[in-house]
Amino acid sequence: MNTVSTLSGLAALCVVGSSSAAIITFTQQNVWQNYSALQGAGVYTETFSGIADGFYNSYSGSTGVANWTAAANGGVYVQGGLFSTNNPTALNFDLGSGVNGLAGNFFATDINFNVVPAIVTLTLNDGSAFIGYIDSANAYTGFYSTGALITSIRIEAAAVSAGNVYPTADTMQFAVVPAPGALVLAGVAAAVGGLRRRR
Repeated sequence: MNTVSTLSGLAALCVVGSSSAAIITFTQQNVWQNYSALQGAGVYTETFSGIADGFYNSYSGSTGVANWTAAANGGVYVQGGLFSTNNPTALNFDLGSGVNGLAGNFFATDINFNVVPAIVTLTLNDGSAFIGYIDSANAYTGFYSTGALITSIRIEAAAVSAGNVYPTADTMQFAVVPAPGALVLAGVAAAVGGLRRRR
C-alpha cells in the first residue's frame, strides 16, 4: 500500500470526529469496507450478474438485508451484469427502508455498453453529491452516513464529447448496521441455544 492511499484513507476516517451527522465519501473500496466494518455494519454485495439481460420498466431486488428498486425515465436495461438506463437519462435506485452505507462502480456507457469518459454525478436523498470525471468501469465511489439512513441514489452522466451516454452501475455494496432490537434477539437466541447444549 502506498503512502498516499494510506493518508487519504486516514483523512476520510478523521472526518467522523465531528459531533454532527455527515455523509462521508470514499474512492477506495478497501477503505469504505474497513470503515463500514468498524461501524458494526454488515456489507452485502450485488453484482447484477443473476439478472437476465434485457429491458425492464423497473427492477426490484434484494441483497442481504437491503432491498432496492432501479428505475429510469424510459426504463432500465441490463447487459452482462451492467445495470443501466434504456435512454440517456438518470438512473435511480430506491433503497427502501435505507442503508448506512452505499458504494459501487458507477460510470457511463454508450449505446453498446462500452465505457465512455463522462462527468458522473451521484446524488443521495439528502442532497449530498459526488461529481467526478470517470473513464473506467473500475472507478469506485462509496458513501457512509453518520446520521440518517441513505434511502436513494441518483446516477447521472454527462458526455465530455459528442454522443449520448447512459449512467451505469456495476457492482453495488450496501452497509447495514443491525437494529439494536435485532442484536438483542440474536443474543437471546444464542443464550437459549447455549442452554440447550448444556442440558
